[in-house]
Amino acid sequence: MKSYLVEIINNTSDKLEYLKEVDYKISVPNQNAHGDYSINAAMLLSKKLNRNPREIAQEIINNIEYDINIISKIEIAGPGFINFFFNPLFVVRIINDVLSDPMDYGKLDNFKGKKANVEFVSANPTGPLTVGHGRNAVVGDTISNMLEWIGYEVDREFYFNNAGRQMRVLGDSVKKRYLALLYDDTEDFPEDYYQGEYIIDIAEELKNEFGDKLIEESPEGIFKQRAEKNIFADIENTLDALKIKIKIFFNENSLYEDGKIDDLLSKFKEMDISYENEGAVWLRLKEMGNEQDKVIIKSTGEPTYRLPDIAYHTTKFDRGYDLIVDIFGSDHNATYPDVVAALKAMGYDTEKIKVVIYQFVTIMEGNEKVKMSTRKANFITLDELINEVGPDVVRYFFIMQNTTTHLNFDLELAKKHSDENPVFYLQYAHARISSILKVTHEQGLKLSTQNLELLVTESELNILKKLSIFKEEILYSAIQFEPHRIAVYLLELAGLFHKFYNECRIIGSENKLAEARIALVTAVQIVIRNGLRILGVTAPEKM
Repeated sequence: MKSYLVEIINNTSDKLEYLKEVDYKISVPNQNAHGDYSINAAMLLSKKLNRNPREIAQEIINNIEYDINIISKIEIAGPGFINFFFNPLFVVRIINDVLSDPMDYGKLDNFKGKKANVEFVSANPTGPLTVGHGRNAVVGDTISNMLEWIGYEVDREFYFNNAGRQMRVLGDSVKKRYLALLYDDTEDFPEDYYQGEYIIDIAEELKNEFGDKLIEESPEGIFKQRAEKNIFADIENTLDALKIKIKIFFNENSLYEDGKIDDLLSKFKEMDISYENEGAVWLRLKEMGNEQDKVIIKSTGEPTYRLPDIAYHTTKFDRGYDLIVDIFGSDHNATYPDVVAALKAMGYDTEKIKVVIYQFVTIMEGNEKVKMSTRKANFITLDELINEVGPDVVRYFFIMQNTTTHLNFDLELAKKHSDENPVFYLQYAHARISSILKVTHEQGLKLSTQNLELLVTESELNILKKLSIFKEEILYSAIQFEPHRIAVYLLELAGLFHKFYNECRIIGSENKLAEARIALVTAVQIVIRNGLRILGVTAPEKM
């Protein structure tokens, strides 16, 4: 419906050039009496053209060419809104579209043949994934799903570093715990070392396997190696619990081993976009439009994060991706522009880069902030959260709000098996339809699309209109990198279905109407199921 409206307005702008000069909005009116869609173009043009907006609206309507089998009427409302009313016989056709492709309805080929790289999680193997990592993981995976649904071939990528100071501290932390276990030492553990029982678990494993044979071993040997191996296995298991499969694990250290860092430094020097000052190497970011120059090699010879990050992104361009998506926490908000600026200065097409910044998560139980973990140190692990409420709830709750907003994850709400819990509400709609279809089948009623024109109640038409924008919602959500829009859409569709269920009978209605309503609820179930697939949430047949 909306796509048809865009098409006829675009055609009208060939006759009325002024339509090309305004960024008008197409919206759904709050009241059904005001039509299916409304545009505000006339009011936006009023000042520009120095004319009455209702007069402009009438001129636009006079020049719109449309099919009366699709649009039944167009009206002017209020100060100059143009309201469009779609023909109900056209609207019900959406059921045939949905039923014709039940497994893949909603998939689009707008970006077929294009490749996307989505980098997310990217936690170094120094400890279990936290709830902060969890929002990153779910947002990244859901965005990957959405991009796949609009045609992209997507590589999910995890960038990590198993070298450097933090990994040395990890190995030393395990060795200190190992020695403490051998000698029954209860001495206070250094505050700047990795805390938590997961370190003790690794030390216990080494003690049981090797006894006291590792006393003279370097912390950077088997201690660091075993810690990295175990922690990475835990990370993969946690992601697996959320049905997240990473295709590429990219090690930051390989950038040094493969000479990428040295090549980049040479290129910076050759292009005169770096310089030396007081023993450090600086990037000329001010000349690139940023606030100030930044150090990329400290006077100690140690690189800052910017250098490997820039080198890493050059590999993404070298690998031929058409779209490069980075999922970062809000602590990166002020830092990623440096990387993008340097890439642009080197001639890379940075329009291909999309950075999604998400705000952090607080675990709440009612009005109280929750500290769930005494076992895993002073943070809440993602595993604990999954065990507490289940993977479906974790996935949905992490994307049900815009990534730009701070998320209070309410455990009390997450555990409820009632309509208050949006996951239960959605899954119950799917299960309830399964129950309806089972009962109607037992009653000898079947799905039929022969008499869809009988679907005329407000509840039925509202569902049909909602179904008709599913593909548009997927496309817009994907290109805007806003997974919460799918979650909100599905919740609204479920609400319309539950309202229909309370107002419209299937069993007990005349057969032709009953069979048309079976077709309607089947289409609703397909869209809910496919939408939940995008979100990575299961669609149960019964609850």
